[in-house]
Amino acid sequence: MKSFVVVPENSDFPIQNLPYGVFFTKEKSEHRLGVAIGEHVLDLSAVKQFYPEKYHDALISNVLNPLMSLGYDAWEEVRRITQNLLLEGSALHGDTILQQMALIPLRTVQMHLPANIGDYTDFYSSIHHATNVGVMFRGKDNALMPNWRHLPVGYHGRASSVVVSGTPIRRPLGQTLPVDGADPVFGPCRLFDFELEMAFFIGGPPTQLGDRVTVNDAAKRVFGFVLMNDWSARDIQKWEYVPLGPFTAKNLGTTISPWVVPVAALEPFKVDNFPQEPKPFPYLNHEQNFNFDIKLEVDIKPAKGVATTVCRSNYRNLYWTALQQIAHHTVTGCNLNPGDLMASGTISGDTADSFGSMLELSWKGTKAISLLGGESRKFLQDNDEVVVRGFCCNDDIRIGFGTCSGVVLPAIPL
Repeated sequence: MKSFVVVPENSDFPIQNLPYGVFFTKEKSEHRLGVAIGEHVLDLSAVKQFYPEKYHDALISNVLNPLMSLGYDAWEEVRRITQNLLLEGSALHGDTILQQMALIPLRTVQMHLPANIGDYTDFYSSIHHATNVGVMFRGKDNALMPNWRHLPVGYHGRASSVVVSGTPIRRPLGQTLPVDGADPVFGPCRLFDFELEMAFFIGGPPTQLGDRVTVNDAAKRVFGFVLMNDWSARDIQKWEYVPLGPFTAKNLGTTISPWVVPVAALEPFKVDNFPQEPKPFPYLNHEQNFNFDIKLEVDIKPAKGVATTVCRSNYRNLYWTALQQIAHHTVTGCNLNPGDLMASGTISGDTADSFGSMLELSWKGTKAISLLGGESRKFLQDNDEVVVRGFCCNDDIRIGFGTCSGVVLPAIPL
């Protein structure tokens, strides 16, 4: 496939990708659905006449939820029509006036959250991350909890504080226990951290309370993937998480990238699922590969410094697949809605430079991570910017996710 839209070499957004997002411009403030192609955004509302009428309401919406709700077959058809529109010799190629209306320079747009997120669930699906954390806090012999290899551990997060890339994140205040056995203190978080994650949006019609999505049907429920940084206040988390798990240490903000990459774009990069031992229960067992070779990187950029890549990991390190996460999430009859967000948990590899959080990189603050320019970090400081990137590539194409970034702002005193 060759698009008439110029796509620079190593662009995240070739015609083989076509991720969805929600954007607006200074000239037109209404939120619109767009597809990224090279250095442009195709405004889907401006070209809706090329799609069947049954899709028009979804294409002129200001969020992706209506398109998500249409289901798998509709996603395939809309994607096929969009690709055909962007090919050399298409009807859009021959209409320069319509091109001026529909193709908007990427540098001129501002991105919004791609969907109304009704519910957000965060899993804990990287065996290397779970093992590292377990070794730190429980010792090598008791690193993984007894349930970890039997089910995808997760918790329900706060959907209201999910924000789009570029949104600053405020250092939180909270209770901490600096000295074990002493009284807690209240003040700004001292051990502020990032978590390298990916997440996917649920699509298809809503399910009813009591219904289950089987592991074999779950693939048609995955609309697409985004990058994620699940900001974490480690010292607040340590004091508050017993006995019910994460709370204010996690609800302060979760950043996602604005572009939702469809599963169809990732198909060439499928790899074998992570080996699982023991074999999961039948409701979690699937033969279909649903793992991807997505290269992931994290940069830290101090306010007056240059960016340093502190982590290089890969999505393929996840032990539990998205299909298993959906099947387990709904095995109790929990209902799903289009636009629900499900996150992977921190994605760490098996080498020290692939650990997906400062907690691991600094090994609970016992060693400093050197940054370019002479600075170092054990945890994040005020005005640090964290930038997450992700992409797949082979000899033919590169499929990218753009960036997922945020700057740490100082805490506001009470």
